[in-house]
Amino acid sequence: MTLPTSPFTVDRPGRLTVLTGPSGVGKGTLVRGLLKRHPQLWLSVSATTRAPREGEVDGVHYFFLSPDDFEQQVKANGFLEWASFAGNRYGTPRAAVEQRLAEGHPVLLEIEVEGARQVRRSFPIGQQIFVAPPSFEELERRIRDRGTEAEEAIQRRLARAREELEAAPEFDAVLVNGDLEAAGRELETLMGLGDTAANKNGPDGAVGLG
Repeated sequence: MTLPTSPFTVDRPGRLTVLTGPSGVGKGTLVRGLLKRHPQLWLSVSATTRAPREGEVDGVHYFFLSPDDFEQQVKANGFLEWASFAGNRYGTPRAAVEQRLAEGHPVLLEIEVEGARQVRRSFPIGQQIFVAPPSFEELERRIRDRGTEAEEAIQRRLARAREELEAAPEFDAVLVNGDLEAAGRELETLMGLGDTAANKNGPDGAVGLG
């Protein structure tokens, strides 16, 4: 698929928020709650060189690019961040993000810590939020409760999580996800979404801000 070109202007009416943190901390659950309550929020779609899986739609789940097209985007500074994983390349297309921002949409990136660092350099005006567990023991419990990985894989994931937690002070805000509902409200406050939710949903759907 051909990636969109950027219409970004100096006005920057939208706001970019980067959400990061260790695996198992609950980023995905927080994001799903945000998208449900705030339909104006746009979650960035990544580009990848891997083949589409059954049911995946180009431009919805991923932008599927050939290796050559991906490399051209890298050379053209077309990604806010990119990385290689399991023989494939993944990246956040700059133009797609800038298009939504130019249209006035708040934009959310849910990415790994190293990707967030790249975005900090490539798009420094974005807000960066680090999601942390209430304790390392709780994080380990959540990872083990998934029941999907062997012990060796769990230990690798935990070792990486220790390293990533040390990076928390680098970010604009640290959000402790101990209680999902409370963390969701705090995330909405950090992103300036609370008033919008109240206006759209009325009293029954309003999100309290304290």
